Amino acid sequence: MSTQEIAKLKKLENGVIGMEITLPNSPPLVLLIGRRAFVACGYLNIELAEKLGVPCIRVTGVKSVEDVLEKEITEATSKARELGIQLGLKVRDVLSKL
Repeated sequence: MSTQEIAKLKKLENGVIGMEITLPNSPPLVLLIGRRAFVACGYLNIELAEKLGVPCIRVTGVKSVEDVLEKEITEATSKARELGIQLGLKVRDVLSKL
C-alpha cells in the first residue's frame, strides 16, 4: 500500500488541516487539526483528553473529513469549550476557533 493510499490531507479554511488515515480492517481515522484545538472521530478517548487538558472535540459515525464538517458537536473538552466551541454547533461552524 502506498503512502497516498494510507493518508489523505485536505487543506480547509482558517489553516485547518483535515486528515483521513486508512486503517487495516477498520473504518478510517479522521482528524481535523487547527492551531489551538483538534477534532477527532470516535477513536478518541475524550475522557483522557479532558484529563490531559487538551482542547478537542469528538464526533462519531464519520468516514471522511466532509462527514466531520457536517456533524454536530456532541462532545468537547472543557478546554475546547473555553475557546467558544459549543455543543450542538456543526463542526464547520467552529473552524475559526480551532
